Amino acid sequence: MNILETHHIVKQYAEHRALDNVSLAVPKGSIFGLLGPNGAGKTSLIRIINQITAPDAGEVILGGERLNPDHIKRIGYLPEERGLYKKMKVGEQLLYLAQLKGLSERQAMEKLKTWFIKFDIKTWWTKNVEDLSKGMQQKVQFVATVMHEPDLIILDEPFSGFDPINANLIKDEILELRERGKTIIFSTHRMESVEELCDHIALIHRSHKVLDGTKRAIKEQFKTHTYHVEYQGTLDDLPPAFSIMNTRSVDDDFLRADIKIPPDAAVNELIRHLLDRVAVRAFGENIPSMNDIFIQAVGEATE
Repeated sequence: MNILETHHIVKQYAEHRALDNVSLAVPKGSIFGLLGPNGAGKTSLIRIINQITAPDAGEVILGGERLNPDHIKRIGYLPEERGLYKKMKVGEQLLYLAQLKGLSERQAMEKLKTWFIKFDIKTWWTKNVEDLSKGMQQKVQFVATVMHEPDLIILDEPFSGFDPINANLIKDEILELRERGKTIIFSTHRMESVEELCDHIALIHRSHKVLDGTKRAIKEQFKTHTYHVEYQGTLDDLPPAFSIMNTRSVDDDFLRADIKIPPDAAVNELIRHLLDRVAVRAFGENIPSMNDIFIQAVGEATE
């Protein structure tokens, strides 16, 4: 079941088309990576989902209904450009933002108490936002995004400004939110975070969707059918079907070779040939990283 669908979205700004016929389906309870280079159209799409702007064509469906003003209470949005009021006190500001999202003051106080304990920020209640470090402000902004328990949470570069410890804290919270059935749209340039967190991804480039699917299926699509082996000995008489791509030295007098096999070949056949010829220390498939896939897909779409 999809919590969010966009159908043939078009957005034009003067002479620039930011989105051109973009259709996406975001499964409920998933972490969905929305990827693309700067200027690709990601922010334009996020702004449309949040009803900050409207599409010129197409429609957005949330929870089976056409997007409408009431849906704003079901969405939490953490923008890349943070939007806290610098002169307001943290507690006062969060109470205000919670009530904008439909919580009563009492409900907001209960939710905030839980989050302030969880994030160990109890002493921040009376601090002005401008007196907090960037990382501290990020924590406050994250609380503002999720405290009304939205069904759909949109995080635009959520780890920007965080040190590794607090980045891990936010990662744990994202995973916990998914476990509780929430859906997260995760827009980032950090491919290691996509690798670690995302279930599905969509890649937008030059206003078009160029890649879409589960992370597993996309990795399968970009497989190179190559394997690596670390070994001692001489490896120069493999059958013609197996191509040695390159060989280099590694530690302790071992060599490492990358070997390409035909798509229909059995990996066990390669392993048997290797074991008959050399002493094998390690063997595995070369799985493309999300960073490799991003670069290749953008490059192909640019040609």
